[in-house]
Amino acid sequence: MSGANGSDEITITRAQAQFISWVSDVLLDIVILNLFVEYVHTIVIDSFAISVLTALLMKLAIDAVKGLERRVAGYFRTKEGLVWRALGLIAVFSILFLSKFVILELVNIVFGDHVELGHFIEILSIILTMLVASALLQLIFRRLGRIEA
Repeated sequence: MSGANGSDEITITRAQAQFISWVSDVLLDIVILNLFVEYVHTIVIDSFAISVLTALLMKLAIDAVKGLERRVAGYFRTKEGLVWRALGLIAVFSILFLSKFVILELVNIVFGDHVELGHFIEILSIILTMLVASALLQLIFRRLGRIEA
């Protein structure tokens, strides 16, 4: 594709990059959820449409947790001393640990009997898989941006 100045360079705005990232994460989450449904007997989602909605809900919840974790970590980074550092680590760990239960309950409230994500280990596995897969996708995207054609 040629750019406005006749070069092959393509410029992507920050909003476009965020949109692409968000959509690719949701699509990736749909695939991950449905693979877990297929291979883990304790995870049940009634239909593909509900898995899409579950992936959207989980993406929103995970993004909210990541935002909260960043704000709390940022707050404690401004403090000096070993006690503040320890409190920061405890606070961030608590957020990350307790958020799994909150996400489980949120999915249960919204979808009821239509979605069963298993127990703590299963939800933790799903969320970690989603986070790792998203990070890998972003890494590949960034590396492809550095390759000269």
